[in-house]
Amino acid sequence: MNEQIRAREVRLVGPEGEQVGIVPLERALQLAADVDLDLVEVAPMARPPVCKLMDFGKFKYESALKAREARRNQQQTVIKEMKLRPKIDPHDYETKKGHVVRFLKAGDKVKVTIMFRGREQSRPELGFRLLRRLSEEISELGFVEASPKQDGRNMIMVLAPHRATKAAAAATVAANARPPREPREGEEAEAVAAPAESTAE
Repeated sequence: MNEQIRAREVRLVGPEGEQVGIVPLERALQLAADVDLDLVEVAPMARPPVCKLMDFGKFKYESALKAREARRNQQQTVIKEMKLRPKIDPHDYETKKGHVVRFLKAGDKVKVTIMFRGREQSRPELGFRLLRRLSEEISELGFVEASPKQDGRNMIMVLAPHRATKAAAAATVAANARPPREPREGEEAEAVAAPAESTAE
């Protein structure tokens, strides 16, 4: 930017994007000073390099705002992992399935891994059967994004939430992030904290 530019001449672009042409660096710097703008090298690898007249401080500020807005609008995709054994106990299966359901409802993807040991490795159909059962039972919330495949001693499948499930999760997060509404005149303020639940049996 400005005096840091080392090229002898530059292809100059005006503040509105208009092409000025190839000019000596000194002339470009003078033009920038005349209109109280910065000379910014926007394409340093070009021959000659391309420079634009702009308010660099304003440009940086607007770029930061756009980047922040893009991050805010981009929902982060998280991949959770759930590990199962091919001969899993029914109770354990229901517990693990509950975790998968919770992850999908939160809008996260789930990598389900079947871990084979010893002779179980010769029975891959057990893993396929278990994964197919799981995918069918959670079909209302998600779908199979990556079909089951063998990976060494493990078998892996990836589940992803349906768009509606992901949208509902995003809406819940947004609602929870909103500050509480101030009570109108005549209304009583809501309790800040609910009474603690008793843990005594």
